[in-house]
Amino acid sequence: MKKFFLISITAIWICCFYGMDAVYAQFIQNSARSLFSDVKAFKVGDAIMVLIMEDTQADNSATTSDSRSTDLSGGVDFSSGGSGFNGSGGLKTGTSFKGQGQTQRKEKIRSRLSARVMEVDDNGNLKIEGTRSTRVNGENQKIVIKGFVRPVDVLPNNSIYSYSILDLTLEIYGDGSVSKIQEPGLITSFLRFLF
Repeated sequence: MKKFFLISITAIWICCFYGMDAVYAQFIQNSARSLFSDVKAFKVGDAIMVLIMEDTQADNSATTSDSRSTDLSGGVDFSSGGSGFNGSGGLKTGTSFKGQGQTQRKEKIRSRLSARVMEVDDNGNLKIEGTRSTRVNGENQKIVIKGFVRPVDVLPNNSIYSYSILDLTLEIYGDGSVSKIQEPGLITSFLRFLF
């Protein structure tokens, strides 16, 4: 019974020790904040979740129509006795032009990645940078995001939408067998270079 009691106290002591370690780490992390404030990125080295939600749609169309026509005609009629002279002439010119063009582009990107606060400028805006690289079945994908974040735009759960980032730079790279198949061949690339 005494041995069981010692084991129980030891187990409780170990649980309390590890629990206090986690509480202490949380306390150190939030020591500069108010007890009533949300856990948000505000200094260099803090992490922030970026919710990439880009939806771009652009349509452009133009139609041009132009026409011009000229009509010139003349006639002569002369008669004397039984003989007569009749003459007529005509000239007609015309030009016509019609042009039409249309472009359409749609992009939709949805993703999430974590970024790090690299510096804080004089206005309090946070400069963030983040990179995520994945490799699935021989396909590599890399997402790079950079920009400035206003602290007021950071949501209570320490995340921000990409459309709220100032001077946003979003780059998505792909490399692998699927990407290589979509590229033009050597002859096509050479002909494009010439013409």
